[in-house]
Amino acid sequence: MEAKPVFDLIRRHKVTHFCGAPVVHNMLINAPAEMRAGIDHKVSAMIAGAAPPQAVIEGMERIGVDLTHVYGLTEVYGPACVCAKHPEWDDLPGAKRAEFNGRQGVRYEMQEGMDVLDPKTMKPVARDGQTMGEIFFRGNITMKGYLKNPQATAEAFAGGWFHTGDLAVIDAHGYVKIKDRSKDIIISGGENISTIEVEDILYSHPQVLEAAVVARPDEKWGETPCAFVTLKVGAPPVTEQEIIAFCRGRLAHFKCPRKVIFGPLPKTSTGKIQKNVLREQARAS
Repeated sequence: MEAKPVFDLIRRHKVTHFCGAPVVHNMLINAPAEMRAGIDHKVSAMIAGAAPPQAVIEGMERIGVDLTHVYGLTEVYGPACVCAKHPEWDDLPGAKRAEFNGRQGVRYEMQEGMDVLDPKTMKPVARDGQTMGEIFFRGNITMKGYLKNPQATAEAFAGGWFHTGDLAVIDAHGYVKIKDRSKDIIISGGENISTIEVEDILYSHPQVLEAAVVARPDEKWGETPCAFVTLKVGAPPVTEQEIIAFCRGRLAHFKCPRKVIFGPLPKTSTGKIQKNVLREQARAS
């Protein structure tokens, strides 16, 4: 995956729209400015496949790309909700605008229902942007079930909604914000830690190109955050302790990584970071 062919094709064919995972957009942001030279038309993009760090949303705006955030799963016909923008957001400071655009948003018109519910009671959580629940979908563009797997289908639709497995909050305006995958949440000493929250901080470090956080077994706390970090090419060297200190200045200490491993991150063919591989590496470390 390289930035130059992308910019060359956008320039040559006057591409106006494209979509990609956050790692693809991050690659374009961190490419040399001369690669973007000569692109003088409006370019719009969709970002999906993982919850994008705020630094990526801000970065795409900085290089002149109009970014729209969408979210969904294969089981709900791909993108099923969108962070629908409001004109008044244009007058907000850049960081606040990126925060708003970082939400997964509201359902597509074709999707009958989307809500954040308590998975035990199946009741809506408080719309306060703080109370965590699970994202649920239902409607005629939601799948009928898993082929020849009635047990998995029954579990996925328990309570009459499709269970996404994504943990989120919902605000007073009905906008959903993912906090983590249920399988990715780190429980350390009884406290829940959102890997997405920690990754957001890591991506704001000036020398960090890519970051991912997973649980690492810990005898005392059960598990603690382990960060995998790729540094920008040509960036000054940074140590594990410097990364941890950077996080401690911006997060509650129990949320900060106890271990930082430097190097390239394993990805799928579409650019999604393979956290299952990183979990194995964290356990082995």
